[in-house]
Amino acid sequence: MRWDSRQYYIYIVTNWSMSVLYTGVTNNLQQRIIEHYLDRIDKRSFAGKYNAHFLLYYESYQYVDVAIAREKEIKGWRRDKKLDLIKTFNPGLEFLNVEIFGKWPPDEMIHRKDIL
Repeated sequence: MRWDSRQYYIYIVTNWSMSVLYTGVTNNLQQRIIEHYLDRIDKRSFAGKYNAHFLLYYESYQYVDVAIAREKEIKGWRRDKKLDLIKTFNPGLEFLNVEIFGKWPPDEMIHRKDIL
């Protein structure tokens, strides 16, 4: 493993009806949630197709390798096991977007692909 001063996150988002769970990894949790929200009309991606941009769960890691391994582990789980994990952190299955942003949706949102 190489050392990196960044923070890496695995996260689980869902749609309004909680019919899907999407697990991902990122080095910028807020920006990634914004991108899922902005991509909600792009039906080519899983999160866009299912409007999955409501944050239910996240974990942070110092090393990207560890975060990626954890993401792969969780992606391999059945839905009920994922829900059990989420409930250890978020027992009421509340959407955490307001907790992370202070307001949802935030006033200013920029997609990384638009600034590159």
